[in-house]
Amino acid sequence: MALMGTSDPSGEAEASHEKPFVLRALQIALVVSLYWVTSISMVFLNKYLLDSPSLQLDTPIFVTFYQCLVTTLLCKGLSSLATCCPGTMDFPTLRLDLRVARSILPLSVVFIGMITFNNLSLKYVGVAFYNVGRSLTTVFNVLLSYLLLKQTTSFYALLTCSIIIGGFWLGVDQEGAEGTLSWTGTLFGVLASLCVSLNAIYTKKVLPAVDGSIWRLTFYNNVNACVLFLPLLLLLGELPALYNFPQLGSAHFWGTMTLGGLLGFAIGYVTGLQIKFTSPLTHNVSGTAKACAQTVLAVLYYEETKSFLWWVSNMMVLGGSSAYTWVRGWEMKKIEEEPRPKEDEKSNVEV
Repeated sequence: MALMGTSDPSGEAEASHEKPFVLRALQIALVVSLYWVTSISMVFLNKYLLDSPSLQLDTPIFVTFYQCLVTTLLCKGLSSLATCCPGTMDFPTLRLDLRVARSILPLSVVFIGMITFNNLSLKYVGVAFYNVGRSLTTVFNVLLSYLLLKQTTSFYALLTCSIIIGGFWLGVDQEGAEGTLSWTGTLFGVLASLCVSLNAIYTKKVLPAVDGSIWRLTFYNNVNACVLFLPLLLLLGELPALYNFPQLGSAHFWGTMTLGGLLGFAIGYVTGLQIKFTSPLTHNVSGTAKACAQTVLAVLYYEETKSFLWWVSNMMVLGGSSAYTWVRGWEMKKIEEEPRPKEDEKSNVEV
């Protein structure tokens, strides 16, 4: 997912070993910080656009549509720049092929559900509860892997999922006890978690249609989303609401909307960058720690007071998610380290 010039992976590995430890540590710290800042900023900015008393913009589908439009234009712009200035940027050539767009369409429907339900959940629940409301992604990953892919899960991984479910229900209970629970927002959060899991599964299936390029898939997904959002804007009556919006001609409003689209595009890049400089396991741990920091920042920023059990629910969700990541990483490492039968042993067995 690199945007800069291509390089030989083996050369990169050798170069990384040659770099001093302090320099490598600074690079990793910078990349992780960039991921945290981008992700947290995007959540708070989307909350402002979706549910700000000062803005009073009740068009969540349009906000999501505009962010997809910005991503589409950015992808096409970077592709054109890479074509005009070869060697300065590693970005695939993007040409709209209707056959490919049709083959991506089922995934695009899931993608639309994922980003729409994410934003709708954020509209109705607070940023502090947002992570708990969308915490069932791991549980759906396990469930759908079994139902669709017939993949079983170990007892320890299931145990971590039970901790996540317990934290989710405790969080819902505590939000209700404090009088801040939105069942609508919680339902949208559960649906968003389901769509995130489905998106991960179907992405693997359709990647060959775009030659395995994540950027091409991003481009086609967002193009399809822009087209499919148009009838939704009409059916849900958001276009008249947008037309009557007092700040429609405000440069500040459109600047904020465009910034939200830029952050939505950037999060895909910095996620890939963090995985490149660390590892998928470290990325998941970083994401969990980021979610914890985001929750604390939200409580402080919105001057909320939360009960002890509310914090326990968050720790259960974050702890369960971290434990699941560790268990799966340990299991994969164990499989890789299992001794394989030698070729001569195989031939003897076959004879």
